[in-house]
Amino acid sequence: MDVLGVVPIFMSAGAAALPTLLAAVTSVTAVLLKPKEFLRICRQRPGMVSAVAATIIVVVAAGTWLWMKPASAAASVSQTGGIAPAGPATHYDWAAIAQNILNEHQQGRPYTKIAGTASAAPYVLMRDFTRCAYDGGAAPAELFPAWTYRYVRSKASSASFFSSPAVAGNRIYAAGAYPDAGYIGVIACVDATTGKQLWAINKAGDDFLKGFFSSPAVTQDGKYVIIGEGFHDDENCQLRCYDANDGRLRWGVTTSLHIESSPAIFGDLAVVGCGAIEGPDHKATGDTGHVLAVRISDGKEMWRQPVIDPESSPAIDDAGMVYIGSGFNGSAVVAIRSDSDAVLREKHLDRVAWKTPVAQPVTSAITLAGDLVIAGSGNSDFVYADPHPEGNVIALERATGKVRWQRKFPDAVLGALAARDGKVICSVRTGEVAALDLGDGHILWQTPVSGQAPVLAGCAFTGKYVYAVSDDGWLAILDGADGKVLSKKLLNDQNVPSEGKCLSGPQISNGRLIVGSETGGLRCFVGPRSGE
Repeated sequence: MDVLGVVPIFMSAGAAALPTLLAAVTSVTAVLLKPKEFLRICRQRPGMVSAVAATIIVVVAAGTWLWMKPASAAASVSQTGGIAPAGPATHYDWAAIAQNILNEHQQGRPYTKIAGTASAAPYVLMRDFTRCAYDGGAAPAELFPAWTYRYVRSKASSASFFSSPAVAGNRIYAAGAYPDAGYIGVIACVDATTGKQLWAINKAGDDFLKGFFSSPAVTQDGKYVIIGEGFHDDENCQLRCYDANDGRLRWGVTTSLHIESSPAIFGDLAVVGCGAIEGPDHKATGDTGHVLAVRISDGKEMWRQPVIDPESSPAIDDAGMVYIGSGFNGSAVVAIRSDSDAVLREKHLDRVAWKTPVAQPVTSAITLAGDLVIAGSGNSDFVYADPHPEGNVIALERATGKVRWQRKFPDAVLGALAARDGKVICSVRTGEVAALDLGDGHILWQTPVSGQAPVLAGCAFTGKYVYAVSDDGWLAILDGADGKVLSKKLLNDQNVPSEGKCLSGPQISNGRLIVGSETGGLRCFVGPRSGE
């Protein structure tokens, strides 16, 4: 026979709320009993004072209610026949739980579980065409290591992650290369929470992949990962489409050139730039370059449009217009219609809608902000500095290509430019990060990240914080209002020599920061979250 016990039933949400209230009491008490800890948290998170006060009020009110109402609660059980099987009492070590809460805080983990933010669009370089690399949810205000993923081939050989990772749901897709008589490429999928490898690919059939500088893009439904293959000297590379679930190759479209550009996605179309193979004089040795469009569902090539050295990563607006930079020997921004050849013939339209010449090669990703197309340019590249360096950021009217404003810099602007809240965040080869006014391009602030070490990767930008990476491996959080450096972390492995090739842009997703490095693997950081 079951043993029955009478238990009090708290009215409405009381029963469900009790464990939460007890946990809140423990949390508040644990912090208050450590005054230094409490003061430190209050300085860093002023909003927590209000939260603590509110918690105390709620707990006191709930405790008073429970103290005053036991008889009526028991009566309620008697009147309604509220009985439940008796079981062993659950005992909680509240002191241990309180200490764990403090430990979680000190290690930078969020106080509460952070829900992911669903994406209503494909994931492209730096998340979307604003290039802010931010999902709109929580953002870490400090950085504490959560996990590191390394693709290790031998004790002396592990992959460098030069490109920016893509974060889709709880999966991260990252691409890089490891040395082996040149470079062999690898694309890996890891769990965002643990860093555990879910799959990794370094071959196509019997052939090793070429290295990846291109960043992966993920289709809106999360089913497919698309990426370009090859470094700057590589020939006969492919635009590749992988099954996101298990890494199976679905299709590959070959170009005689390399694809350092990162794909843009528009519906069932993937568009990417194929850069020229150049000699020592920066002149093309054959094909000067083209933009390639492929249908994602079946891998059918839809069109190729000649553009001189389109190493830039394209952006596509809601009308299907493709914007891409023309690099060395081209020095322009080009707008290309994405319609099929048949549709263009029917409408009597050229594929190129407009082309705007600029002073230097455009190799940065293209950013869209309102009615503007924004691009960075410069005569230096990711590896070599020009003896007479110069750079520029240019904003063009999307409809016509007319120049709205320009801002000169003493060296190239190569990373993707992040635009939101009336600002444009630029990474400059001089080693500085600069914020420009979106309206007219005037400089709001400039800040060096790591001395004169170039900043080549695009920055993540939440509005409140800027996250920047210098090529010598330092990751910095900057105040978005004035550019002040708030904190810094080293990404590279201190025991492994680096060549100044930290080129991966950081991504902010679900309260985490994910970024690739040259010698430290793929890194994930967490921290006490800000309000945005």
